[in-house]
Amino acid sequence: MDNFWQTLNKPIIALAPMEDVTDTVFREVIRSVSEENALNVMFTEFTSTDGLCNEYGIKHVVNRLLVNDTERELLKSSHTKLVAQIWGSDPEKFFKSAQLISAMGLFDGIDINMGCPVKKVVKKQCCAALINNPQLAKEIILATKEGTNLPVSVKTRLGFNSIITEEWIGQLLEVNPAAITIHGRTQKMLSTGLAMWDEIGKAVQLRNRLNSSTVMLGNGDIDSYETVLSRVLEYGVDGVMVGTGIFKNPWLFNSQEIEITVEMRIALLQKHIRLYDKTWKNPGSFNVLKRFFKIYLTGFEGAAFWRDKLMHTKSCEEALEVIRQM
Repeated sequence: MDNFWQTLNKPIIALAPMEDVTDTVFREVIRSVSEENALNVMFTEFTSTDGLCNEYGIKHVVNRLLVNDTERELLKSSHTKLVAQIWGSDPEKFFKSAQLISAMGLFDGIDINMGCPVKKVVKKQCCAALINNPQLAKEIILATKEGTNLPVSVKTRLGFNSIITEEWIGQLLEVNPAAITIHGRTQKMLSTGLAMWDEIGKAVQLRNRLNSSTVMLGNGDIDSYETVLSRVLEYGVDGVMVGTGIFKNPWLFNSQEIEITVEMRIALLQKHIRLYDKTWKNPGSFNVLKRFFKIYLTGFEGAAFWRDKLMHTKSCEEALEVIRQM
């Protein structure tokens, strides 16, 4: 097994998997404005193992694993790794999904979602619910490993209703995942309150005491490259995963601060829209694109006016015409 987690230069910096955000288009756009050594790992949107293992369901979920031609070429010429993230509750389906993903030949690793706090997912005993079922969580990791030669990692939280950092992370370390990313909140907290980096630090200390080879990343409240470096220095993590912080600054993955002009924002939005249109070719998916408008059109006079105009468009062509008027 080629475990890239062990060979990446540290600190490891990753873009988090995010629902209806980190598709092949957004990943390519972010990669295009990022410094080579400042973005090491990217993840797909999280993909259902139930869907992947169903002949009808796979048609609806496999697009979450799409890597378009231009992103493939970009990845070939870079050192950035791409990881497929999956979720579910049945170890056998994780095994089969791992086989399927490995056969695609597109990914450098597989990540298991044990952190999503959304109630409809948790009710299915998936994602963050696995924190309450460590035995099943370990069976899922082992089954996924059995189905692939790719390194298997886990993204999770500090606990479910309460903080159980060392107890929970200790259970995961028993089955030696290639990496663990810890979001510094419990399921109950969702995205509220400050991420508890002291608890993430405790997990790192536990890993060190156990002399485990598992790579440890922290996640939560990262809004600048400077914050990335300070978290690594203060808490001893091997790296940091950036989530919603990328919405504030798509140029975050650069070691030197970049002065972002209005022209740069508009040009990157145009690129995103054109690539989205070329990749998905589905008018019904246009509304998903609208959530990105605020990322680019913010922080300058008139931004709210132009965002409102774009929100009323109904196609990529209409959106590009509005931008031409700016």
